[in-house]
Amino acid sequence: MIIKTETPKHQLSANDLGSLGLEDMAYVKMVTVDGQKLHAIHAADGTPLTVVAERDLAFATVLQHEMQPASVH
Repeated sequence: MIIKTETPKHQLSANDLGSLGLEDMAYVKMVTVDGQKLHAIHAADGTPLTVVAERDLAFATVLQHEMQPASVH
């Protein structure tokens, strides 16, 4: 059996490939601030966005901004 493959018409650089989904995802991570357990929301590239009290609120905030939340442990 012979499988013919085509050369891609558009090639992504390593940098372009690494940035796929940056605008579509946000990460939620539990953090401790002044002895309180809170939930930090970070952009996919690690940029801190905000901190909220409840995990459910963190996920709802991410979804409200049309992004997909991902939990970080």
